[in-house]
Order: sequence, then C-alpha cells, then structure tokens
Amino acid sequence: MKQTLRILPLLCLFIAFFAAEVVNSQQIRGFDTDFSQRSIDLGELIDGGPGKDGIPSIDDPMFVSQEEAESWINGVEPVISLEINGEARAYPIQILMWHEIANDELGGVPVAVTFCPLCYSAIVFDRRHDGEVLEFGVSGLLRHSDMIMFDRKTESLWQQFSGEALVGDYTGDFLTIVPSQLISFDQFREAHPNAEVLSRDTGHQRNYGENPYAGYDDINNSPFLLHEEVPDKISPMEKVIGVRTDKQVKGYAYSVTRNKRVLHDSVGDEPIVIFHVYGMASALDDRQIHQSRDDGATGVFSPVLNGEQLEFEFTGGEIKDIQTGSSWSVSGRAVSGPREGEQLETKVYGDYFAFAWLVFYPETEMMD
Repeated sequence: MKQTLRILPLLCLFIAFFAAEVVNSQQIRGFDTDFSQRSIDLGELIDGGPGKDGIPSIDDPMFVSQEEAESWINGVEPVISLEINGEARAYPIQILMWHEIANDELGGVPVAVTFCPLCYSAIVFDRRHDGEVLEFGVSGLLRHSDMIMFDRKTESLWQQFSGEALVGDYTGDFLTIVPSQLISFDQFREAHPNAEVLSRDTGHQRNYGENPYAGYDDINNSPFLLHEEVPDKISPMEKVIGVRTDKQVKGYAYSVTRNKRVLHDSVGDEPIVIFHVYGMASALDDRQIHQSRDDGATGVFSPVLNGEQLEFEFTGGEIKDIQTGSSWSVSGRAVSGPREGEQLETKVYGDYFAFAWLVFYPETEMMD
C-alpha cells in the first residue's frame, strides 16, 4: 500500500493518456519510418500516449542572463551544465522536464540536450551525423522506460539512454555523447559567471518549476513502465553515477560516493576521480523542485592535468589536491590556491536511476 501511495501522483498525472501498450509498425502512426530496418523487436516499444511531438521539443531556444533567470529559478535547482570550445550554457531541468529535448548549437557544435525523467538521464548529443545536422523530437514511445527520440530527416527512432538508432534508415548507428554535468544553478554560476541560461520563453505554457512526477524519486519505488528484469545488484531506484569509456562502463552507487565525497578509480584503463558534494536538489522528489531533498551534485574527471596525475581528498569541508592544497569545485575547476583557474577534463558520465543503467549495461561492474 505504501508503494502504491508513493507513485499515485505520477499515475494520476498520466493515467488519462498513458496507454502503456506494446506496439507494432501498424500502430506507430504518423511516422514516415522505414520499419523494415531495425535492430529490435518492435514489441519492445511501449506506446507512452502523447504521440509524436506530443511532448514538444525546443527547436528555437532562447536564452537569458543569470540575473534574469534568478527571478524564477532557485539556486539549488538542477541544471545541465554544458561547455564546448570555451562557451557555456545552463539548461534548467525545470524546463527540460516538460520538453525532454532542446536542439541547440554551442561553441560551433550542434547539440541535442536531452532529459528523460523516468530514467533521470540527462545526456547531450552531437547532432552531426553521417554528413548531416539532425534535429530531434520526442516520439512518445518508450523502451526500457526510456525516451525514444526521432530525427526529423529520416524519422529513425533513437534510444535516448545510449544514442543508438534502433529503427529506420540509421539503424545501428550511434550519436556521439558530449560530456556534460548535472549541477545546481548556484554551482553553475560559480563555474560560469557570465554564461547564459535557457529561457522559459519556449512558445509553450507549462508549470515550469513544478515537478509533475512528484514522489517518483524514492528508493522504495518501482520503475514506471519497465517490463524487463533488472539485474539484482542494487535497489533499482537508487541513483548511480555511470561512467562510459570505449573499453568499459562502470557504475558507482550514490550511497558510496556521497559518503566518500572523493573517489579515485580507473575505467577502461583510464584514471578517473569522482567528486560528490551537497548543494543540489533532486528534480523528481517534491512537487516544487526547489523544496526537494538535497541529493548532491557529482563530477567525473580525468585527474591528469598537464601531464601530472593529481590526487584529491575531501578535507575541511573542501575538495583539495594533495600536491598543492588547491581547492576545487564540483565543476572540476580550481577555485583557490596555486592551481586557481585550472580545469580538469570532464569524462562522459551521468547520474541515473540504477535500473536504467543496469538494463542497458547489465554486465557493468557496480561499486556499491
């Protein structure tokens, strides 16, 4: 009964239009997709209900200054922090919660900034593929409880969690994931004081700042619309840090990283360091995002800087490198000391619900 009550707000929100039916090519209406080309059984797709573009992507994003944004976004609210070629922007989750995809260009690179609430997966992709710049929309379909995107050139269907084309002309192809971070607005402002923020002027009226999935982010809940078995390695709704390299993927439970604050490891023979500090609210806890519990923000970086492999520790309430005693932020930037202003390289990683990471990477080594 308690678990039913926890997910009741979510179910009430979507029950009017979430059919949750498996589909076949005849049922996928409105798509000009070559269904003869596919790497999955179409029965793996779930009809989420809203339909093609029922959740509208942001295709002509507008931006405002941080000073303008602070009138409507609280400092603890999560944003996707993206920096490319020296240019940075923040994409508030309170906006992406309702749109799931923002097609943009930053630092000369066309990107798709995406967020799937059901998997807690904030992932940025390079939209350049096969000599084209693609634009992406929300299909209204789900697989493994994760959003299925579609490109507007061929209407191939793409898995948001992996960036893989599953159905259509691009079947078997992958989009390139661009390193990004999920941090608080205050943490973003500290790292990028002059950077712009995605505007609420989206052309749509939504309850920005409210979480329509209130109560979903509960470790005792069950994943929504997930039909697959989840490897029994960790509670399905616990958050994990998932790190991807060409040679290996690896997961780290929040229960570990929150306790350690700093964790050194290697993934695919590449050294990494994980930072986990408090100061960011969960996006999917309370109805009002800024009132949600503080889950903290994370960063995964290469500890190698200018040819030297640094060692980090959490001491005196700060992250410091042992070599010089410089203090570092969760964004991987030295904020004081001899290395002030220096920046660590962000690795490809993300913060996800454990079930999503393990459904897509069941072989993953999990540190819990």
